[in-house]
Amino acid sequence: MALLEMPQKEKTKEKKTAFTDISELPNVGPATAEKLKEIGFSTIEALATATVAELEAAGIGEKRASELIEMARSSIEIAWVTAKELAALKSSVKHLTTSSRALDNLLGGGIETQAITEFFGEFGSGKSQICHQLAVNVQLPLDRGGLEGAALYIDTENTFRIERIEQMARHLNLDFERVADNIIYAEAYNSDHQVLLLEKADRIIKEHNVKLVIIDSLTSHFRSEYIGREMLAERQQKLNKHMHRLLRLARAFNLAAVVTNQVMARPDEFFSLNAVSPVGGHIVGHTSHMRIFIRKTAGKNVRIVRLVSSPHLPEGEVLVKITENGIEDVEEAEIRSR
Repeated sequence: MALLEMPQKEKTKEKKTAFTDISELPNVGPATAEKLKEIGFSTIEALATATVAELEAAGIGEKRASELIEMARSSIEIAWVTAKELAALKSSVKHLTTSSRALDNLLGGGIETQAITEFFGEFGSGKSQICHQLAVNVQLPLDRGGLEGAALYIDTENTFRIERIEQMARHLNLDFERVADNIIYAEAYNSDHQVLLLEKADRIIKEHNVKLVIIDSLTSHFRSEYIGREMLAERQQKLNKHMHRLLRLARAFNLAAVVTNQVMARPDEFFSLNAVSPVGGHIVGHTSHMRIFIRKTAGKNVRIVRLVSSPHLPEGEVLVKITENGIEDVEEAEIRSR
């Protein structure tokens, strides 16, 4: 009995049209293009990662929405791949340095692109300081651990300070004026405004070569506006959609996404390391690829940074310190003296 021959892969693939703007898509007129931009889909990358339901909000029918999404996805080659091909695609993932060698090693090389990294901790633990440092570091050349791009910074608690950016930039021998010009900043005044800023971000990301999106903090407005158990479901649905939008942007543009999160007390575990837990529940937990807990120590400016959750890295913790220069390693002599 003759063995069945497996069909050989075609040596030549049908050439697909690569679109660079949504107005180039077939049968997309100015009115439709404007509707898409109004709801936050200004680029092919954003449209390729959209859902039919999101496009229906612009008055586009289900069938037409499916066609537009499929054309956008075909243009940027979103398709089924083998595990071997996936490994090759993952080679495009880059890492952004935190300025601490120990923390970079803990995170497998630094903050990953195409993923969401969450820092959570109590007030004053240093979450915003890390965000400031990353907004500067992203502009470094690749050989210094940067991504050679700009930062998009959404501030919900009015914690952004340009003075800290200047201190960190000068310590890294970077031109402060240029660094400041490459941080695109917006303050979100409520949760709706926060969501809207991210929905409109794709055009800014593309035009300014943004390689880092920061939301500091992710849950502050949601926590203060959606109070009580009866509003919990609505809050979680909105937060879930917001985070998935961030994740789609990270994947479409190969950028790093960093969020900070507040914590709430857990009286049942008062004397354990789990005495506090991040706000947002399973919604935030499942969407964040890296969850990092920061807590204070008795040492001056020293923080314990613990990797709590990662899909491919073991749990662990390191010491870092926050100084006028930014995030730095704790030297061996300092560790021994503690």
